[in-house]
Amino acid sequence: MLILAAILCVGVGLAHTILGERYILVRLFRRTDLPHLFGDDVFTRRTLRFAWHLTTVAWWGYAALLVGLAVPDAEPRTLIRWTVAGVFATHALLTLIASRGRHLAWPVFAAIALLALFTK
Repeated sequence: MLILAAILCVGVGLAHTILGERYILVRLFRRTDLPHLFGDDVFTRRTLRFAWHLTTVAWWGYAALLVGLAVPDAEPRTLIRWTVAGVFATHALLTLIASRGRHLAWPVFAAIALLALFTK
C-alpha cells in the first residue's frame, strides 16, 4: 500500500507540474499587470514558477519517504534525514538558479539540508 501511495505522489507531482505549467502559469504570465520587482516582472515570473514546481519536488520527497518506509529493514531516522536533506538541497538549487541568487530562500533551504544531513 505504501508503494501505491508513493506512485500516486509521483503522479500528482507530474500532473501538477505539467498541467500547472500549461494551464495556469502560461496564462498567468500573459498578464501585463504582474508586480515589478527589481525593475521588471522577470523576478516575479521566476519566483512564481519555481515556487509552483517546488511543490512537486516536495511531493516527490514524500514519495521517497513512503518507498523507504515500505522497506522492512529501513532505519526510519536515517531515511527521514536523507530525504529531507535531498528535498531541501533540491529546493536550494532550484531557488538559486531560478532567482539567480536574488531570492533569499536558497541559503535557508541549503542550511536546512545541511542541518538535516549532519545532525544525528
